[in-house]
Amino acid sequence: MTYYAQCYQYMTDLQKQLGSFPSSFSSNNNQPATTSVLNMSVPTVPASTSLTPVSSAVPSGFTELKGSTGTRVARVLYDYDAADSSELSLLADEVLTVYSVPGMDSDWLMGERGNQKGKVPFSYLELKP
Repeated sequence: MTYYAQCYQYMTDLQKQLGSFPSSFSSNNNQPATTSVLNMSVPTVPASTSLTPVSSAVPSGFTELKGSTGTRVARVLYDYDAADSSELSLLADEVLTVYSVPGMDSDWLMGERGNQKGKVPFSYLELKP
């Protein structure tokens, strides 16, 4: 099952569970509920339907960087605080060297700044020509 199909299934299950709550839970500001959760229409997707991501747009410069073994210079667009020791903290407008690593999540690149090295989020970068 694809990720999106799993998400859809979880949402459907949650909506069913919410529909089984007593009507007092769906009231607002201690007002009696006028619309039951059970009356909501829930879209259905046949199991055979293939779900695809909403946006499949690939940022400019990403494809050639992912396909190459070389490095590129990138300017940082926004500050970023590293979540763990494998990531590199970034400051807006700084310049660093980036490259792709086979098997790494497509939303991340490996970045180098002096002797510091770590994963950086691709969406925070502007690749220079």
